Amino acid sequence: MTRPLVLACGALARELRAVLEADKLDERVDVDYLPAPLHNRPEGIVPAIEERLREEPLDRPVLLGYADCGTGGLLDSWIETTPREVQRLPGAHCYSFLTGSDEFDRLHSAELGSFFLTDFLALHFDALVWAGLGLDRHPELRDMYFAAYTRVVLLTQDGSPEVRRAAESAAERLSLPLEVVETGREHLREAVAVALSGAGV
Repeated sequence: MTRPLVLACGALARELRAVLEADKLDERVDVDYLPAPLHNRPEGIVPAIEERLREEPLDRPVLLGYADCGTGGLLDSWIETTPREVQRLPGAHCYSFLTGSDEFDRLHSAELGSFFLTDFLALHFDALVWAGLGLDRHPELRDMYFAAYTRVVLLTQDGSPEVRRAAESAAERLSLPLEVVETGREHLREAVAVALSGAGV
């Protein structure tokens, strides 16, 4: 049987690598990552996946390290129509499989104006958020872009001081209070294990 391919969002690279290594799944699959800036450009996710898989054998099982991730159902539509054996991680976005869906629903419902960061997004806030939205060139647009937000929520996988400082800096730049929620990696680990078991891993 052809080794399954895990094709994931670059913003999940550190966390996915950790859970695959923890269960020694990294020895049984091949892993590749698409560019992390697609996190902010969901319309590019399906075309990027199609391009990456163009040279892969049709019978190779694929696990996508993506939720819907803002594609508005386009990713699921592609999965349903492709002749490939493809699965994705559950949920509307990566936050829900980092926290577990129930906890994310609680956090989101408690305060709809929440701007969520993961460890990766906190550490790369300048490149992916600040510059990604053009605020490095037009910082005056900050208040318009973030007018509806009332807090920053850091969903931290390892709770390191480096991540905490990065999140504090991001919240300060957005002029929003920071709340920290420790998620660990267990929910992601379970989601990956279930998805890969469906691929025979």
